[in-house]
Amino acid sequence: MIMLYYNVLEDDVKFMLTEFQLMRKSLCLGLFFLLSAGSAWGAPRVVVSIKPIHALVAGVMRGVGEPQLLIEGGGSPHGYVLRPSEARALSQAELIIWVGPQLESFLQKPLQTLGRSARQLELAEVLKPQLLPLRENGHWDEHEEHAGEGEHGHPLAGNPHFWLDPLLAQRVAIEVATLLGALDPPQREVYQRNAERLQQRLTELHSQLQRRLAPVGEIPYLVFHDAYPYFEKAYGLRAIGSISLNPERKPGARRILQMREKIRQLQARCVFSEPQFEPRLVATIIEGTGARTGVLDPLGADLPAGEESYFLLLNRLADNLLEGLR
Repeated sequence: MIMLYYNVLEDDVKFMLTEFQLMRKSLCLGLFFLLSAGSAWGAPRVVVSIKPIHALVAGVMRGVGEPQLLIEGGGSPHGYVLRPSEARALSQAELIIWVGPQLESFLQKPLQTLGRSARQLELAEVLKPQLLPLRENGHWDEHEEHAGEGEHGHPLAGNPHFWLDPLLAQRVAIEVATLLGALDPPQREVYQRNAERLQQRLTELHSQLQRRLAPVGEIPYLVFHDAYPYFEKAYGLRAIGSISLNPERKPGARRILQMREKIRQLQARCVFSEPQFEPRLVATIIEGTGARTGVLDPLGADLPAGEESYFLLLNRLADNLLEGLR
């Protein structure tokens, strides 16, 4: 009987030890998966309006979390309409990063209805001193340095396409890292390190693009709308006008005739359309002028979202310009 009791007791102890070992393994395995998932646990919920800015924010948040992109695919921020799922994403965000009403006018009313808990970063307001003027009439003097006036005599607002200058993109990275650090203090150093790494990459990109685009700096060309002044200024390019004064409106017959005459007078080598807008219009304009046609995309419509899309976007702009101007 005593031997039987000890045998049973020994079996119970072994069983308990086995159960303890299994529990310990499960806990260790759970901890491993939690840690391997990265520090995205508790990361701020960040929504970014357009892909190029999303790429910069993704670079700053690398290793901490993933920002959500609002306008995906080939959607243009000019005249965009929010879907219900996108409106929900805005309502659940802790931080919303956008360019400003000059570009994403569709966001003005939704952002006014958000609670005070949601922070907003309007980049055009932050970068206001560095913004270039909008060029009003689509016929550009290469020495134009200041804004014209709108229909009612008011000064024109700043051009919102600042992300096409890598040096201004560096400013975006700094602003985003500072704000994220305030929202998420435990990860402040990570955001700052990521911003510094991103700044270095942007400096290298800027130098590479300067070298690549130098040979075509004096060749005249036209663009679809005034989306590229920062790129032109950064790399000494010679865009002489835009087909459209407003990307939400199709240019009329008079405008088309004016552009055809401008192509002939200044011997523009290429007229660039954009994937979000009607390409046949460009074909009509260049007919009989000897100019080529090409495509420029300031948003990277078909590029995968993420940090690398910014670098792919600017390199592809350079590729398309070189192809159209050489």
